[in-house]
Amino acid sequence: MITSVGKFLRKLRIDSGEILRDMANKLDVSSSFLSAVENGKKKVPDAWLPKLEAFYSLKPQQMEEFRNAILESADTVELNIQNASTANRQLAVSFARQFDTLDEETAKKLFDILKNHKED
Repeated sequence: MITSVGKFLRKLRIDSGEILRDMANKLDVSSSFLSAVENGKKKVPDAWLPKLEAFYSLKPQQMEEFRNAILESADTVELNIQNASTANRQLAVSFARQFDTLDEETAKKLFDILKNHKED
């Protein structure tokens, strides 16, 4: 089943007049790996974001669209807390434990806090 990421990548490829193999070569992966990403069987590697931005001259709005597609297509999220402070570790674990029980209003409030957070 094609994912939001797959739709984005296919549209980008078609608009650029490329076939699957062309984009796969630019991303330094096999055509089968790119196809698996498009079909939701593999995760988008982090290294793809800057490559896609550079190779296809993506505008900030397109990058945001791609990031949103990645989020929509994700079934799981990995969080490496190995070097995190104790407070950040506690926050991550607490959030993970309560994630399934958060109501929409609380989730939106937390999202707004994180979205508007600026480091000093």
